[in-house]
Amino acid sequence: MPIIIQPATEAHVLPITDMVNLFAAENLMLPRTEESVRQTLADWLVAVDPDAAPDAPPILACGALVPLTDTLVELRSLAVHPSQQGKGLGGHVVNHLVQLARQRGYHQICALTLRENFFVRLGFELVDRWSISPKVWQACIYCPKFHRCDEVAVMMNLVETPQTVAHPLTQPAGWSTLLKWSEWQPLKLAYKQKHG
Repeated sequence: MPIIIQPATEAHVLPITDMVNLFAAENLMLPRTEESVRQTLADWLVAVDPDAAPDAPPILACGALVPLTDTLVELRSLAVHPSQQGKGLGGHVVNHLVQLARQRGYHQICALTLRENFFVRLGFELVDRWSISPKVWQACIYCPKFHRCDEVAVMMNLVETPQTVAHPLTQPAGWSTLLKWSEWQPLKLAYKQKHG
C-alpha cells in the first residue's frame, strides 16, 4: 500500500513534535511543544505508511495550517523525515494542505520558507513578506533568527477574484489589499526605517 496523507490523530502528537523539533534544532523552523500540537491537532496532516515495519518512523512527513485572518491561512511546520526527502512527499503534503485550506474557505495560503523554488514549483508566488498579515510575525519573535531572518514569503490565491482598483492614497501599490491600513501601516513604517 502506498504512503497516505491523513488528518493527524492523538497518536501522532509526539511523532509530530519530535520531527518538527528535529528541524528546529537546526534553526530550520520554530519548535513545537506537545501541548501546542495537541491544541491544534485538527489543523495537522501527516504522511504515514500503513505497511511500515515496526521499527520504521511512525510518520514520514507533517504540516499544519495556521489561520491568520478570515481569508488568509499560513502553511507551517512542513517537515519530511530524512529518509523520505527528495521523493516528492513534501509536495504531496503541501498539495493536501492547499486542498484543506480551500475546503475551509480560505482565499489565500502563505508560507515563510528557505526553499522558495520548492513552493514556486507547486504554484505559489513570491511576495513581499511585509504584505502578509501581521499575525504571522507574532510567532517570529520567538525565532532564533528573528533579527537576521533569511526566509522568503510565498503565497497562493485559492479563489479567483476580480482585481480591486485601490485608491493610491489609501492603499499603496505592493501592499496587501487583505489588510486594513491600521494593520499594515506600522509594519510598512518599520520596514522603511530599517531599509531607508
